[in-house]
Order: sequence, then structure tokens, then C-alpha cells
Amino acid sequence: MFLAIENLTKRYPTREGVPVIALDAFSLNVEHREFVSILGPSGCGKSTLMMMVAGLERASSGSIKINNSPVVGPQTELGIVFQEPTLLEWKTVLGNLMIQAEIRGLDRKTYQEKAVDLLERVGLRGFSNRLPHELSGGMQQRTSICRALLHDPPLLLMDEPFGALDAMTRDDLNLELQAIWMNSPKTVLFITHSISEAVLLSDRIIVMSPRPGKIVREINVTLPRPRSLQARETPEFARYTAEIRELFTSLGVMKSDPFK
Repeated sequence: MFLAIENLTKRYPTREGVPVIALDAFSLNVEHREFVSILGPSGCGKSTLMMMVAGLERASSGSIKINNSPVVGPQTELGIVFQEPTLLEWKTVLGNLMIQAEIRGLDRKTYQEKAVDLLERVGLRGFSNRLPHELSGGMQQRTSICRALLHDPPLLLMDEPFGALDAMTRDDLNLELQAIWMNSPKTVLFITHSISEAVLLSDRIIVMSPRPGKIVREINVTLPRPRSLQARETPEFARYTAEIRELFTSLGVMKSDPFK
């Protein structure tokens, strides 16, 4: 087991003295090189979960282990991609990637070659000397993904990485992420609100309840890879999305008929 989360609970204090429970007794095991999506409504603790796995936020109770090592502080052997690209505006695209090598004391020549290769793989060849404000939103997020992958982390955490993008760019990046993961498999914990995105990308989908966040169902996605956008039009894909929509409807997250 590569990632083991046991009975994880997160409580936030309030001025009224009654704590808000974001996650409640959350347990999850993720295999090495498995692509797992966390799917749930806003406020169910998805981002909180990711921050605790990264060691950037402390759990109220429970435990997290990565490759059998307890998470007791910030983790350096992983990559994180947030919803916003969080690029340094005064550094070029290549310079933003090379921050990883500089912070980690890695050989500059070796990792600059790797950075250029990553940029080419995501369609940013010729943009290495551009500044972030010269890029589209999708290009900025591609840069952010490359930066997270530069040191080849065994675990990649992605918190709604495509949520702020237009539909066409989001589709493109879904396919690019799948291709990168298939070319260099690693364990991925992917947070999303999109049912179709979760089905397209995942080996397994963890469906969460409204706050306090609990696992209500685990769904193994057995669609063959690579999955094209046309896979969304197949009966098999439709069955997965229908199952999840029906589940959210039963939880009161979605309406069965919005016109009633």
C-alpha cells in the first residue's frame, strides 16, 4: 500500500465554541501508481484532505502514511498542482520549472534538459522564455503541472487543477494528463467536482458525502486505456456517470428534476 489514510478527522474551532467537522473518520488506501479521484460537493473536505496528505495541515485525529512513513510535517517527495497555477510572475516558464531543481539542489544541466522535454510534451515548445502574463490560462496550468513533475515525484496531488479553465482547454488537459501518467505512472490523488472528468481519468473514484466528508461509495473504473473524449459517448461511460449522479441525488446534492 503506497498511501494509507486511517480514521482521519479534521475539526476547525469556531468563535461559538462548536467545532466545524470537515472530515469525519475518513479511511482510504491507495495502491502504488493508482489514479484515484476524490469526487464530492463543495465544502466536503476534499482540499483539506489533500493539504493533510501533503503535511501542510495537521489532522485532528487519525493517521496518514506515505510508503509506510507517517506524515508528521510538510512532505517534499511529492508534487502538488493547485486550481490556480501559482507561478512567479517575474520568472520565465523555464525559470518557474527550474525552481524545483534550485530548491532541491539538483543538477541544473540535467534538470533543465528534463524541463525542456516536459514543456515539449505538453505543447509549450517555444514558450520557455515567456513570462506567465504572456500565456493563456491553460498554458499557465500546463507550466504548473510540468513544475510539479520535474523531480519525478512518486505521489502527485492535484486539487481541482482544471476547474478554472474553459471546457475545451479542460478536455485537452485531461487527455494530456492521462498521457503523461500512462507514460510515467505514479500515484495520483485527483480532486474534482466533475463527474465526467473523474470517470475519464480514474482507476477508482471515491465519492464523498456533504460535510462532514465521509466516503459513501468507491467505484472501480474498468474502461480500457487510453481513454479518448469519444469514450464519454459510450454506454459504459454513461453507466458510471449515471450511477454517481443517482448517488448524489440520493444525498440531496443534486436534484433529480431541476424543473420541478
